[in-house]
Amino acid sequence: MKIKIKKDLLLENLNKVSKAISTKNLVPALAGIKFDLQKEGLTLTASDNDITIRTFIPYQEGDMTIEEEGSIIISGRYILDIVRKLDEEMINLEVFDELKVIISTENSEYNLNGINKNEYPNINLEINKNPILINSKVFKDLVNQTAFAASNDEARPALTGLNFKIVGNILECNCTDSYRLARKILTLNNNVENDYNIVIPSKNIIEVSKLINDDELDIELHIFNNKILFKYDNILFQSRLINGNFPNTSNLLPKDSMLKIKVSVAELYNVIDRVSILTSDKEKNVVTLETSGNTLTMKSSSTEIGRGDSKMNIEKENEEDITISFSARYVMEALKVIEDSECEISFVGEVNPIIFKGCEHDDLLQLVLPIRTY
Repeated sequence: MKIKIKKDLLLENLNKVSKAISTKNLVPALAGIKFDLQKEGLTLTASDNDITIRTFIPYQEGDMTIEEEGSIIISGRYILDIVRKLDEEMINLEVFDELKVIISTENSEYNLNGINKNEYPNINLEINKNPILINSKVFKDLVNQTAFAASNDEARPALTGLNFKIVGNILECNCTDSYRLARKILTLNNNVENDYNIVIPSKNIIEVSKLINDDELDIELHIFNNKILFKYDNILFQSRLINGNFPNTSNLLPKDSMLKIKVSVAELYNVIDRVSILTSDKEKNVVTLETSGNTLTMKSSSTEIGRGDSKMNIEKENEEDITISFSARYVMEALKVIEDSECEISFVGEVNPIIFKGCEHDDLLQLVLPIRTY
């Protein structure tokens, strides 16, 4: 294998696949990146068995010169560091004696020990004939507005993922850690032949969203029994699916409300931010919301720190008032992903879930459970 390639082009693609390099795997080859060079271009593959990322750099005159085709596995850690720190525009990469790799430029040269390509596990990155298509910007928004609500508790694995329910042309995404819920509903451009109800590890789908740009390209979803493959531009990203049933989150949603208020999202965020200064993680960052007429007062108090409050104006649909406590962090994270300038907050009672929705877009719903302070 022998290639001369633009440093920036190689580094960009090494950075993409490096997210899947295994650091703890017992298979030495999985600590490396597999290079496959053919006349059509260079393919890079990395995997840790949980996720697999493959990128393809097509041959283009000026970007690379291919002198000899071949395959080799190179230590992911070292190849990334070497390429990152080289300062020339073009890099030479050559394999000799089958397992020796020379990475060189006009002023630098590195000799690395490679691993035989046959030691890399056989990873099947299969695709469907009729994938599910989602605009890349819409997909990024979907992940950003929901994935933060996933649980970190591995004792309940289903809650560490995003639940995709797809029926016809409707995709419903739910994410919950049992204390809050983020739900986003998308209308797809085409009907999907099969119904799906899958759970994707949240950390994996977040990595997918980082790899794609806010452009007009579609991302393809290829769903199988125990895995999902995302195809975007020249990138393939495959992730395992989480076994187990995702809870029916529709049961959490109140059917009625005693009070609905309309508030400025930015102003409410700032009010909560101010009073939460006097809260602590140990006490779950609890703040208390009180309404009185068209005034909302946010309060916090801590036996160790002190107390504070802040007020703002609101619009109400009736004369009811409420006093309710909740996690400041949870509500601020919910408000942060609401795109509208104003949101509607629905209350059922002091011990019932609070619902947040944008006033212009109703495809995103955020639910936060209150916290009893007595």
